[in-house]
Amino acid sequence: MEKYGSLIGFIRKTFNSEDFIPLHAPYFGGNEKKYLNETIDSTFVSSVGEFVNRFEKDIAEYTGAKYGIAIVNGTNALHMAMLVSGVERNDEILSQSLTFIATANAISYIGAQPVFIDVDKDTMGMSPKALQSFLKKNAKKETDGYTYNLTTGRKISACIPMHTFGLPCRIDEIDEICKEWNIILIEDAAESLGSTYKGQQTGRFGKIGTFSFNGNKTITCGGGGALITDDETIAKRAKHLTTQAKIPHPWKFRHDEIGYNYRMPNLNAALACAQMEQLDRFIKNKRELAELYKGFFKNSEIEFVEEIVGAKANYWLNAVILGNEQERDLFLTETNNAGVMTRPIWDLMNSLPMFENCQNDGLENSIWLSERIVNLPSSFRP
Repeated sequence: MEKYGSLIGFIRKTFNSEDFIPLHAPYFGGNEKKYLNETIDSTFVSSVGEFVNRFEKDIAEYTGAKYGIAIVNGTNALHMAMLVSGVERNDEILSQSLTFIATANAISYIGAQPVFIDVDKDTMGMSPKALQSFLKKNAKKETDGYTYNLTTGRKISACIPMHTFGLPCRIDEIDEICKEWNIILIEDAAESLGSTYKGQQTGRFGKIGTFSFNGNKTITCGGGGALITDDETIAKRAKHLTTQAKIPHPWKFRHDEIGYNYRMPNLNAALACAQMEQLDRFIKNKRELAELYKGFFKNSEIEFVEEIVGAKANYWLNAVILGNEQERDLFLTETNNAGVMTRPIWDLMNSLPMFENCQNDGLENSIWLSERIVNLPSSFRP
């Protein structure tokens, strides 16, 4: 008899399905088809079109940022955020080992070096205590005002924490530490659109915030990403670089530096606008699902991961903590064999061959979580 049969039955009842239950399916219940047809009829299906501009206004207005820049995907949004922040080749970026690989990959696109800081167990996001401890032991703020790694001699130019699975980390404390050490804070809010911490939207604490709208995110436009900021200079430069650094002109093709083809296409933006109209409804629905899971696991040996005090999460993916790695694997085997899709958290970045030589702080909590975390089906339920 399956150990987790009651959970499988609960999930099937919750999603009202005896068929395969995915981890997170997209839901198109608004103006998606209408806006796509408008885009096709306009013939402006690429990066020039009214929906691109409209989406940039929508994402800025929703988050409370002054500027929004539509990017082709979340990974490229992170890459652009570092470029326009002045991160240079061989700089060091403080980030998490417990993250999706896009964070570390984007750092590598710059030619910078990731340094992995541990997370808090209750948020799965960067630990401010671990961050401050690492800097005090391993860094020095020099007379030029910048912070350097005492071991490598490299400049530590930026810090990129992530709001894991839509659960806000202690980003205000991280922000204060970054200001103390003159390190640029870039929020990887790829998974946390609509989540707030102490009343403020995630992505709004740092100099720049970035989002992803991949097919499995809370809202999706197939691919897609965005960059938000209050800095006009950064916003203008990001828009310029993402449109191949082309100088506006009625007919000439003039480019003043190396640019990137990172502008979101109008087709994707049409989907994004329709999805943004439903975002509050999606989050309300997903928070209700989280409450159902929380109730199911209340008297269980399995711990449901909840938002911390001061946070209001979008609960993009619901997560539970198993007793150990063996129990986690049994859980994954039984649920997936039953057609209920569950997944472990990502392999730690420092366990991958590309990043195994990167400096880290021991990553005690990251290792503990990587052996125990499982994500449950978390789709919007119409």
